Amino acid sequence: MDVSDRDLLPLSSDLVMHAARLVRASRRHIHSTPPAGVRVLSLLDEYGPCGVSRLAELDRTRQPTMSGTVATLVTRGWVTKETDPQDARASLVTLTDGGREALGVVRHRNAEAVATVVTDHQNLTTEDLATAVRVLREVLEATKEGPHSPA
Repeated sequence: MDVSDRDLLPLSSDLVMHAARLVRASRRHIHSTPPAGVRVLSLLDEYGPCGVSRLAELDRTRQPTMSGTVATLVTRGWVTKETDPQDARASLVTLTDGGREALGVVRHRNAEAVATVVTDHQNLTTEDLATAVRVLREVLEATKEGPHSPA
């Protein structure tokens, strides 16, 4: 099935809107981990160790807000914050094994919530879910590597 240019923008908008709503809906099942903390753990999992300023930039928050989030995560033992070996004036935030475990728990709970909906919905199949995952993965890969990706 070909999608006309006329349909592309509305469908693209719907994809982003529904993906965001899915993320918000999945957060309702996780009460012990603040969403900002989960985002930071996810960013560290995706990008590796980062400075606080870089994390703020990736999360589109302000540096003081990110500093507070990182401090909370350090207290929980989910990240470490140490002097950056490349720049003694800066710090480097690194995901710990405990942080990986906490992120794994959050992701597992999200998976359970989505799996329940798919199982309970008569018109959805595992193949439908696989298609949705494939589309989202390919869109995300294109935004990282495509000609219009941010610098």
